[in-house]
Amino acid sequence: MARQVRYTFKGETKTIPFSYTVHHDLYEAAAEAEGIDLTRFLQMEQQIAMTSKKGARAERDFRRTEFLRMGFTHIHFVREEEEA
Repeated sequence: MARQVRYTFKGETKTIPFSYTVHHDLYEAAAEAEGIDLTRFLQMEQQIAMTSKKGARAERDFRRTEFLRMGFTHIHFVREEEEA
């Protein structure tokens, strides 16, 4: 079974196909589906990773905050029981 990502963007819930060969993570897949360029976001995320003492937690917090600011909510993989 193919993986799917479900997300809400500006109040509209959408489901898209997902593959790790195409996208790094589900956030990048959702942004691409909405036509959002993440170049500057990814640069900032990399800087946070290099300078933060909290490591991965700081990256996750930054990612969550920025995607909320862009209008995304509830980004997650679809489970089999959700499809039924």
